Amino acid sequence: MTDKPRLDRAHVLSLLHDMIRVRMFEEKCAELYTEEKIRGFLHLYDGEEAIAAGVIPVLGPKDRIVATYREHGHALVRGVAMTRIMAEMFGKADGCSAGRGGSMHLFDAATNFYGGNAIVGGGLPLAAGLALADRFQGDANVTACFFGEGAVAEGEFHETMNLAELWDLPVLFICENNGYAMGSALARTEAQTDIHQKAESYGIEAHVVDGMDVVAVEAAARKAIARIRETRRPVFLECRTYRFRAHSMFDAQLYREKAEVEEWRKKGPIVRFQGWLLENGLIHESDVSEIEKAVQAEIAEAVAFAEAGTWEPLEALTDHVLGPQPDPPAPPQPSGKMVEMTYREAVKQAIRDAMIRDDRVFLMGEDVGAYGGCYAVSKGLMDEFGEDRIRDTPLSESGFTGAGIGAAAAGMRPIVELMTVNFSLLALDQIMNTAATIRHMSGGQFGVPLVIRMATGAGKQLAAQHSHSLEGWYAHIPGLKVLAPATLEDARGMLWTALQDPDPVLIFENVMLYNRTDQIDVEAGPVEISKAAIRREGTDISLITYGGSLYKVLAAAEDLTDAGINAEVIDLRSLRPLDDATLMASVNKTRRALIIDEGWRSGSISAEISARIMEQAFWSLDAPVGRVCAQEVPIPYPKHLEDAAVPQTPGVVAAVKTMMGR
Repeated sequence: MTDKPRLDRAHVLSLLHDMIRVRMFEEKCAELYTEEKIRGFLHLYDGEEAIAAGVIPVLGPKDRIVATYREHGHALVRGVAMTRIMAEMFGKADGCSAGRGGSMHLFDAATNFYGGNAIVGGGLPLAAGLALADRFQGDANVTACFFGEGAVAEGEFHETMNLAELWDLPVLFICENNGYAMGSALARTEAQTDIHQKAESYGIEAHVVDGMDVVAVEAAARKAIARIRETRRPVFLECRTYRFRAHSMFDAQLYREKAEVEEWRKKGPIVRFQGWLLENGLIHESDVSEIEKAVQAEIAEAVAFAEAGTWEPLEALTDHVLGPQPDPPAPPQPSGKMVEMTYREAVKQAIRDAMIRDDRVFLMGEDVGAYGGCYAVSKGLMDEFGEDRIRDTPLSESGFTGAGIGAAAAGMRPIVELMTVNFSLLALDQIMNTAATIRHMSGGQFGVPLVIRMATGAGKQLAAQHSHSLEGWYAHIPGLKVLAPATLEDARGMLWTALQDPDPVLIFENVMLYNRTDQIDVEAGPVEISKAAIRREGTDISLITYGGSLYKVLAAAEDLTDAGINAEVIDLRSLRPLDDATLMASVNKTRRALIIDEGWRSGSISAEISARIMEQAFWSLDAPVGRVCAQEVPIPYPKHLEDAAVPQTPGVVAAVKTMMGR
């Protein structure tokens, strides 16, 4: 591939056609928006066409594209059919995202178009992950990531720049600097307004490009892409441009003068390029007329296609939340030979087993490598599998979690370790807005077979910021699966099953279990991850719990025998999905239920379980559903207060006796 554009007649007509096509499509979308045929937010690309037209045709078919919420132009130039884009704008099932994404979330697997992203900067870590997968798989692809200058204020921008340079990721970063983000001029929001210098500060090769000059953009893109293919390292282009329309169709544009917009329109990319071509005799007015006539016909066809398209039936509402569910693993045949092991070692052996079984599996997170993990779970694994597969990350939870999501979407099987559950909140945007939604928003085209592990719970005197039990929060989010292994068998067996799942799986490991020792069969293997387990049979009351509270509850059940109470103990194991069948069968038998949850009572998973029991087993109950939860306080540091703040065995016993009238 030559570094310089070849400005023959065919090529300049192609460039002009791409820009006019995007402009006329956007103008039609604005018209359709006023007719209320397109709804939601509508962000138009009017004025920025030279960037998509200059960059995207230089990419190869196997290269990937990550765009922003202003991505109609990118999708059109990439080759996504206009008919399907327009149908998506209408929300029709015939759209490129099956009507699930709308204007801001155009996806197309056939062209490796990984979608627009409504979260400012949210696509940056995803692009890093796609490129990381290419690194692992030895593919000579480039991932092109488009974003606006507003994104450079986000932490995800800086986290991704650091990862891209640190790990030599083949990403072409294209900042479409239109000067205003949403409504604030760059000088009002950034101390450093030369965006490319931010990338250069991380050691990334960076260039400034006139984003209103399609030839300059193409020349820069050709050089950058050739450079990435040669070095397998990132390149950054700051394309300085201007949007002629509002941020979105809701925007009254009170933050800039009309005269400023009109001045920029005079030097717009189409006016500029078309005028130069005509002036130099490279094209004729008839050529422009033919392009416009052809595009008008294409737009008319696209609108007719969208208007005639079908709405998804209501019965399809829950489609594309989760992928096709694999069959549960066959239970391993017990060998009868038992070995003593800690919970920590069981998790480690699960990771090791997965790494041996599947070359696509890798572990990444803070201090998982040379340090051996905050809780020593991965100690020694870097020596065995190397620094690529046991990958230490910077302290950038959103960045490396997003990179894990991207790598999973590209076919890898990452295990992302977030050191503690409170740190996961820094990655919540990526977990909730990308991992949990990309399958739905893409109409089932892209999945994220990702596992995220994290330590959870109180008991180590780590005070209020390191003692959370937030797994119930994540169980609130459709598109995720949430596991809480309590036994060695589950700690050892859940991970491999989770890695076979087509969807993101979060595994919460209670900190008080790591040192717990028990016997486990040497042939212990994968276990089912969607069913609760009855850990103790009983007839008088169902004690429902999970994770670190299981053994406190089992001890309480034993203590209750002295009072003549025979308690059944249910280990939820999975918080999403909840195994209603096992829960209701137990409650229908015992006619009483007490839920023990280390999360705070208000808005907790225990409240959800209680509601489900009331909905499904109310007429079986002989007493109201009870709950023993964490006290409504930040977890204290002193040991006696910490113990008082979370459920303990005596409190469970007392609650049961009260319910039983003893």
